[in-house]
Amino acid sequence: MRQHRWDDTLPATALIFPDDYPKRADRPPRALAEHVMAQVEHPDNLDRWTSPAYRLVTLILIRAGLRITDALRLPRDCIVTDPAGAPYLRYLNHKMKRQALVPIDEQLHQLISEQQRRVAVAVANPAWLFPRPTKNLDGAAPVAASTYRLALYRWLTRCDVRDEYGRPVRFTPHQWRHTLGTRLINRDVPQEVVRRILDHDSAQMTAHYARLHDTTVRRHWKAARKVDVTGRSVVIDPDGPLADAAWANQRLGRATQALPNGYCGLPVQQSCPHANACLTCPMFLTTAEFLPHHRSQRQQTMQIISAAEARGQARLVEMNRHVLTNLDRIITALDDEPGTASEETANAS
Repeated sequence: MRQHRWDDTLPATALIFPDDYPKRADRPPRALAEHVMAQVEHPDNLDRWTSPAYRLVTLILIRAGLRITDALRLPRDCIVTDPAGAPYLRYLNHKMKRQALVPIDEQLHQLISEQQRRVAVAVANPAWLFPRPTKNLDGAAPVAASTYRLALYRWLTRCDVRDEYGRPVRFTPHQWRHTLGTRLINRDVPQEVVRRILDHDSAQMTAHYARLHDTTVRRHWKAARKVDVTGRSVVIDPDGPLADAAWANQRLGRATQALPNGYCGLPVQQSCPHANACLTCPMFLTTAEFLPHHRSQRQQTMQIISAAEARGQARLVEMNRHVLTNLDRIITALDDEPGTASEETANAS
């Protein structure tokens, strides 16, 4: 105000303290749902990329968590190895204005090496790993972020990636960074390790992803009754195959995978083969706390069925009738739990 002489009455001793700053909105991480990621990461869908360079960009964004600008501006010599021979991706963190390293797997290392060879053949002295393919004879310009986004949206359309309600999915490349951070936290990777992988400037930035993990732990099953996708009660045997999803009073032995309407009983080391809604998955488990969500989803499912019948989409009707049947079983089983109705009434009041 003094610099621009907006108010000459402002005294020279006026100060602004941190407590005076406007409070920032505390938004949750925008991680993609795992059934969406299962479609995105499927080898058949990845092979639908018409450009091997854009396919590689996609894998770097998913596995290394780089921001889109940092990924597209990778130098051609972006791989370094430690004394043990483990590969790392070296890049410029433009947001923090510093060089950073992130560990990568051998497959990604090999794919980057192949891209380096392709670029060396196409451009005499390439500066970038992903030079712009047109109007760029000397290779001095990298691919623009807007160019990759357009290619990404076309690829999502070709792959017909859909959410749990059968709607086409569209997202931003930055959501893969959120997804990686959330995945690491939910697999019990220490926050300091996640901070280093994502090259955050402070632990507070990494805690943005950790809040989901804390919620997962605190809202766990306790003494609630658990039912599977058919509505049958599930008894967790500490020594059985569902032991990884059971609650331990001190700490979870391994991370559980939280869903918006229940829990996944699949061990975290195994990948999920179900790209669609979990309500058709035999590993799905849920409790009475999710009854409002189940009732809401039942209403939405009935609307989907009605709309699909009107359009003559028999396959979509069949799939959602299966989901509706399982929802009816789950709701009936959880409604039979003593105290459920009174608890919901108390929560509503």
